[in-house]
Formats: sequence, structure tokens, C-alpha cells
Amino acid sequence: MYDVGFRQMMVNDRVDALRRAGRRPVRAQVAAPKAEMSGIELRLCRASDDPALERLAALAERPLPFGRLVVALVNGTLVAALPLGGGCAIRDPFAKTVHLLPLLELRASQLRQPEPRRAWPARLVRRHA
Repeated sequence: MYDVGFRQMMVNDRVDALRRAGRRPVRAQVAAPKAEMSGIELRLCRASDDPALERLAALAERPLPFGRLVVALVNGTLVAALPLGGGCAIRDPFAKTVHLLPLLELRASQLRQPEPRRAWPARLVRRHA
């Protein structure tokens, strides 16, 4: 009834259909919003930053932390600040700042006073004659 070539073509089509059905469906990947990393500046706060820090604290609805702060500026605009002495960061709720928090914490840990080194016990110190 069927030609051998026709039968082989039907078998191949069926095998291809089964392979396609066995694959996981390809979902359209939604690209995560990328954070702007080109215009970021991290530094200690200055006296000229006081109005921007007060605005940031008002936007975050939190009191301005006491003491020195490590601030993050994106394209010249202050968007986040972290107290150098420890505590919670204040950030602009209308700007993407989640990617800045680990950077602020790292910079603050670099600027904190280092812990005093313990002296070596006298028996371990090599004495030169």
C-alpha cells in the first residue's frame, strides 16, 4: 500500500514531532532592568552635602543618621548614604539603589578604624643579636 520512501518520511516526521514535544518550552526571557553603573561615585559626606542628605532623609521618611556618612552619587545626584559608624542606610525610594548598598557597605568597612593588632608574645618574637 505505502511506498517505502513515503513510510520512512512519515516515521521521520513523527520522530521530529516527538523530539519537539519532549523539549522544554522556550519562554520569552524578560530582561531584568540593568542598573546604571557608569556614573557612580562613593565618598565620605561633605558639608556641602547637607541639603541633599536632608532631602534624602525626608524622602526615606527616616531621621538623618548622626556622624560621618559614606554617600553614593549617581550622575552627580546623591541617592544613598550609609553611616560610617554602622546602622541602616538611607536611600532614595524613587531611584534604583539596591545595587549600591553592597558597595556602600564595602566602602564603609574600608574607611572604619582598623582593629588594633595584637602584639606577638615575647617568646615568639625572634631576637636578633
